Amino acid sequence: MSVEQFTPALLRSAPVPGGGIVEGPRVLRRLPEGVRPRPYELFGLRPLGRVIGAEIDGVDLGRPLTGPLRAELNRALLEWKVLFFRDQDITPAQQRAFARNWGELETNPLLPAGDSAEVTRFSRSATMPAFENIWHTDVTFRPNPALGSVLRLVRVPPVGGDTMWADMAAAHDNLPADVRERITELRAVHDFVPGFVRFADPELLARRQPEFPPVEHPVVRTHPETGRRTLFVNPAFTTHIVGLDRAESDELLRLLFVQAHLPEVQVRFTWTENAVAFWDNRATQHYAVNDYAPEVRIAERVAIAGDRPF
Repeated sequence: MSVEQFTPALLRSAPVPGGGIVEGPRVLRRLPEGVRPRPYELFGLRPLGRVIGAEIDGVDLGRPLTGPLRAELNRALLEWKVLFFRDQDITPAQQRAFARNWGELETNPLLPAGDSAEVTRFSRSATMPAFENIWHTDVTFRPNPALGSVLRLVRVPPVGGDTMWADMAAAHDNLPADVRERITELRAVHDFVPGFVRFADPELLARRQPEFPPVEHPVVRTHPETGRRTLFVNPAFTTHIVGLDRAESDELLRLLFVQAHLPEVQVRFTWTENAVAFWDNRATQHYAVNDYAPEVRIAERVAIAGDRPF
């Protein structure tokens, strides 16, 4: 495999005029059309962003969820896309049990495991290359990418190590009308190699390629629960758009990739020990900020299996 073959389109292509971001006021619609905001009755909720991100108070993730609490948390997840919980001194088993309220758990043989195959443990300093400093949606190289993830910070650096999330439905809303029309029926190829080639063992990549062949997904997916149209390409795993020549595909992908860079569609979370983030992987991209060297940051993540994008 050549480096050029697996260099993300964001880096291959020439700059998009204007940087790919349209100036002027933003469309900041948090909820689907026709849906009105309603209060939450079983916990406190404090918004951290205009369209994405809310901190939840009054929920102990170490205890089993009742049916009504699970339903209200799910509504909050759909409406705010990423939920944050502070001071959750839970075990990996309790973390897995919480995530299972949303479905079967996923394993990822490409990443280091924690106490079980269903827990991914990230333990690194900021000098170690990994999925940091790049916007991405998890495991879009799978036919059925993850529904969501539950991430707990076990060790937090004194300064830095924040994570950012972007609402990709709001990003889609802010594309120029002609671009939205152009991409509505397009499909793109996703491959695990570009995302892992920077830090994974080449022998591991070669061994896993038959298990994870490239897959196609719609450039714009419809969220299966909210019905919102959401940009579903990312620079870590999306290699090209089907049916376009290389130059045209690269230019269009570059424009689409930078839509996650709009501050108005983002939330940034500063971690504390035992804080937990639960995000909707179908609706968001995220970016782990690698700015904490020489300190160490340790996190454990559980991912929930998803469905095929349409």
